[in-house]
Amino acid sequence: MVHVEARPQAGGAVPGVGRRGAEAGRDGAAGDGAAARVPGAEGVRAKGLSGNSVGLLGNAVIGISTVAPVYCLTSTLGPTVGEVGLQMPAVFLAGFLPMLLVAFAYRELNKAVPDCGTSFTWTVKAFGPRIGWMCGWGLVIATIIVLSNLAGVATSFFYLLLGELTGSGSIAALDDSKPVHVLTCLAFIAVATAISYRGMTATKGVQYALVGLQLLVLAVFVVMAIGKARSGDLPGSIDFSWTWVNPFAVQSFAAFTAGLSLSIFMFWGWDACLTVNEETAGSEKTPGRAALLAMVVLVGSYLLTAVAAQMFSGVGEKGLGLGNPDTSDNVFAALADPVMGTALGVLLFVAVLASAAASLQTTFIPVARTVLAMSSYQALPPAFAKVHPRFKSPGLATIAAGVATGVFYAVMTFLSENVLIDTIYALGLMICFYYAITAFACAWYFRRELRSSVRDALFKGVFPVLGGLLLAAVFGKTLYDMWDPAYGTGSSVFGVGSVFVIGVGLLLVGVAIMMVMQRRSPAFFRGEVLTRSTPALVVAD
Repeated sequence: MVHVEARPQAGGAVPGVGRRGAEAGRDGAAGDGAAARVPGAEGVRAKGLSGNSVGLLGNAVIGISTVAPVYCLTSTLGPTVGEVGLQMPAVFLAGFLPMLLVAFAYRELNKAVPDCGTSFTWTVKAFGPRIGWMCGWGLVIATIIVLSNLAGVATSFFYLLLGELTGSGSIAALDDSKPVHVLTCLAFIAVATAISYRGMTATKGVQYALVGLQLLVLAVFVVMAIGKARSGDLPGSIDFSWTWVNPFAVQSFAAFTAGLSLSIFMFWGWDACLTVNEETAGSEKTPGRAALLAMVVLVGSYLLTAVAAQMFSGVGEKGLGLGNPDTSDNVFAALADPVMGTALGVLLFVAVLASAAASLQTTFIPVARTVLAMSSYQALPPAFAKVHPRFKSPGLATIAAGVATGVFYAVMTFLSENVLIDTIYALGLMICFYYAITAFACAWYFRRELRSSVRDALFKGVFPVLGGLLLAAVFGKTLYDMWDPAYGTGSSVFGVGSVFVIGVGLLLVGVAIMMVMQRRSPAFFRGEVLTRSTPALVVAD
């Protein structure tokens, strides 16, 4: 049964919730499945998470960390230049636009329903249990894929950094051994799981240091790269031009959409700010502000780094040129010593490792809290609704995410690295899927308020719908491109691209699990547990 005590909302009582249950919820203590009063929010009940443990800055840091800006830059600068050339800064801006529009939707929905289930909870309220369940599934499966990728990247850069520090190629080559790589990867996952398990206080403390290091190293790189490029002593350097930020100068629409897909991936993860809303001081407004602050920091960092790298290296396909296919998958490894020198260059390796490790830890936040919310509303087994009585974190959900990540990565690595790589390629499909649904859910949820004011019309209707349409278009284009076996590693299943099969297959797996849960939890799927009138911040016993 769901025990509820919260602000009154339109629509009357919550089906299936009796007076006796509500009274029992009032007296519960924080902990495993017990309701707790949220300070500063009269009558609102939390799921037992640690309230008021994160402020505006800490929340924004979590969002930035989840995105992993330094890792995204080193792995995406080269491929983006390969698609759009000098227009890379313009494509970064274009990718920022739909994310900003969707961020407005998240902000408005969070004001009305500050629930750690975010996309899942909001979409259920707008479109019903089945669409909402699939939206939650999209977030969960995307996060598991990202976690496995981040763990692998952290492992690779760990040995690369050790090789740089020791000057030993044999140590760096340890990453080429599958058993060593997988065991180290599992160790990283275990450590990240343990930190996330200990709650927001432990998470926040680690993130301040790691995110601060990333941004500091990026600032040093930008200043030194621009300074050396302007000296005129580098054969490949070029002068800055404002045409670099003109998206209409991209050579073709196909190149633009390919670059846009890469750009959108670079901004994914900022919504982690919203999934800690029940643990944030000022849960209605602070997470939305933190998300926008994180987005501004990210786009500023991306633009400055893109401009600095292009000025220093140019976009040629040889030497240090950003278009060189031999260095495109790890640009900073090639530019570290030329830009920052041998002594400081190692900091770029440290920053990439810190970026992947920090994101590995914070990426547990959205998946664990989404699973917690889905379980609290009876959309998943009730065991996942348990909150650790001491750490005030979704303990079982966090451990389950860690185990799923470790098993997925280990199995895929030993069975087929091509399947693992193609799964990562399918990630963009999941991201666009649940972001677009959430954006449309905002406009539908607030449809009766859109005529109240110009502000409501724009921020609750026009902007979210535009963002949703842009992401839906990228979703459709990506789905079309994935059909081609040449997409990803080039493998296919019965003539269909394996990336398409994996992407669509993962969504169908969600449908299958949803059907199983429909038999186990019919009340949720009948719309009796979570409705538009259900107050925010509820907990399941």
